[in-house]
Amino acid sequence: MFFFNSYRKKTVKELRKNQGLTARELAQRLKMETVEITKIDELRLKDIPEPLQSIITPILRGDDTDKMPWL
Repeated sequence: MFFFNSYRKKTVKELRKNQGLTARELAQRLKMETVEITKIDELRLKDIPEPLQSIITPILRGDDTDKMPWL
């Protein structure tokens, strides 16, 4: 849980850039519009409303890349 709190203090844009994702790529993974991602880009992860936060957190932490077969 300690590492999760350090993610919550960073902005969505910073976490997105650390994963190498553009706003368009993140929007495609979440099946959202790019405009919605740019609206929350400057917010910290803990300031995002809960339904969206629970969806976006695994992608920004890199949990989805852990299951790739070549790693």
